[in-house]
Amino acid sequence: MGSGGLELPPGDEGHEGNSTDVPPGAVSLARPMDAGAIGPELEWGADAWHEVRTRAQRAGRAYIWLNLVEQRLRSVVAAVLRPVYEPVHGDDWVVAAAGPAGQEWVQRAVAVREVSRRKGYLLDPADDNVLSFLTLPQLRELMVQHWPCFEPYLEERRDVELALDELEVTRNVVSRNRALSEAVLSQAERAAARLLEMLGAGGDVPSARRLPVDAVEDLVGDRYADVVAVHSDRVRLLRQFPAEDFFGGARRLDAIGIGLNLLVQNFSGRRLVRLAEAGGRVRLLFLNPASSALKRRERELGIKRGELARAVETNILHMRRVRSRLRDPGAFEIQVFDETPRFTAYLVDGDGADGIAVVQSYLRRTRGMEAPVLVLRNGRNGGKVVKSDHADEGGLFSTYREEFELMWADSRPVS
Repeated sequence: MGSGGLELPPGDEGHEGNSTDVPPGAVSLARPMDAGAIGPELEWGADAWHEVRTRAQRAGRAYIWLNLVEQRLRSVVAAVLRPVYEPVHGDDWVVAAAGPAGQEWVQRAVAVREVSRRKGYLLDPADDNVLSFLTLPQLRELMVQHWPCFEPYLEERRDVELALDELEVTRNVVSRNRALSEAVLSQAERAAARLLEMLGAGGDVPSARRLPVDAVEDLVGDRYADVVAVHSDRVRLLRQFPAEDFFGGARRLDAIGIGLNLLVQNFSGRRLVRLAEAGGRVRLLFLNPASSALKRRERELGIKRGELARAVETNILHMRRVRSRLRDPGAFEIQVFDETPRFTAYLVDGDGADGIAVVQSYLRRTRGMEAPVLVLRNGRNGGKVVKSDHADEGGLFSTYREEFELMWADSRPVS
């Protein structure tokens, strides 16, 4: 008899006293399979790993948004309801606010809090309260039940509830570790950003009106200096960040490059005229179409001689026509340089903390349309917004702005 009163299974065949027959009452143990028999079935190929990583990345982004919304909603609920219930009910103000309709889930939160206390899960005293153990739907229920208390601070109840409805879909998917589609993730990010704005938690980044602050950027932006986006080519940049969003309403626009196609071909001349007439200042710096540097660039790209020069001349002529329509041509300056072009850069409102920039390096065999793109945000240092004279320290924005100024000083005006 083995431990627990169970008979051991028979031994291997061929040994004395062993038999394949299992005596009555004995427990038969299945023979172990060869290790190699299940190995291939458990392996993940490249496609499976790619799918898993994609799921994890999307779930991680969604969780950050959900975390921000839940923290903000918890703060708003506490700020509005605590002064109403705490004077009478003390520490039990959340239980009182829930009322009979919410007794079940509030009592469950109280129980979870007590268990967390006993097991030492509460490491932060700030979380040692019932409100911290309520879920997003329960926080929403408190808000809905007491909407007259929240109405002075939130304009439209329907907008708040619609945003929370959209987030609930994502919350369910993330909490159950199911696949989150790109469309649902995008919808959740928009809903979360809209809800945070309604709850008075808009970002303090000055350029957020032009380039919305991504939740991931806000949390881990210190890893990438002031680079807030990277696109494999200009097509993907414009798909997510249209030229109108980038250039529209600029008070200052400085651009340097060979032909400045991102501006000339994607932002109309009428819009440039309105921008300048509204007080904006524009400085455009083209590569001289007659320079040896441009001829060398043509050879690098393997295109016919004079083809790139004609394209640059056409862009310059178009910008001259735009300038001729202005009452103050001095607000719209055009110059050319003769040096080897190293990068193209478009700096919008680069003289302030709300500036943003699009930068591309010139690669030997790659056209500008196909080159990788960096999007920079001025005034971001170490992942935090810096509102001082040293706002651009540690970032790339100031590097390209200084390079533009040096090139501008050495260039010649176009009459």
